[in-house]
Amino acid sequence: MTLRAVHPRWLVVLMLLPLVGAADTTLTPQPLAKIGPCPSGYTTSGHYCAPGQKARLALEKRGTCPRGYATSGAYCLAGPAARPAVPKRGTTCPAGWSTSGDFCLRNRP
Repeated sequence: MTLRAVHPRWLVVLMLLPLVGAADTTLTPQPLAKIGPCPSGYTTSGHYCAPGQKARLALEKRGTCPRGYATSGAYCLAGPAARPAVPKRGTTCPAGWSTSGDFCLRNRP
């Protein structure tokens, strides 16, 4: 099958397909509200901790950090095996997520 034989809409899907897997493997650091010292890899910027060039994703620590994350002051810092995490609300996690400490971790596909 050649690219000319592929319908234009499917060509777009085929081009974006490699990005689907990559999006889940990288956890992009974002600025955080400053709570005491900034986590490793972040610098103070007003009332925030701004990620540096080599910063890893950090989450505000609430109880126990999830699997794959280590404590860094008042934050949980993502390690190499970290998965996306959100603070747990209530007693259960949403579909496709599992409990880890006081957080919900995205299940692996």
